[in-house]
Amino acid sequence: MTDDKPTRRDLMKPVQLLGLAFVAALFAGVVTLVSMGFFQSRFEGQSSHALVVGLVVAGITFIVVLLGIALLLLVVDPADVQKPIDRPVLLDDPDDSEPDATGSARAKK
Repeated sequence: MTDDKPTRRDLMKPVQLLGLAFVAALFAGVVTLVSMGFFQSRFEGQSSHALVVGLVVAGITFIVVLLGIALLLLVVDPADVQKPIDRPVLLDDPDDSEPDATGSARAKK
């Protein structure tokens, strides 16, 4: 049996990161266009202004989502990805506590 530990590159999967950022940017751009009345006929020049603002919002969203996800992936230790967790996640480790004089467990500081 081989010891297949995921590398940081396997976790990041650049195509998936770019795809998710593109979908989020597309959604933000369409919402901006709809909210600015791009698909309605109003005044002359209004649709070009809405298109420029929509593209700016989509670009900012693309960059922010891409950087945010990349920074969140830097927090993940690749060695801990396949480690099974058989205890409640929000409770303290039982190894980190030591009994005090009364016999009850107290967390280390």
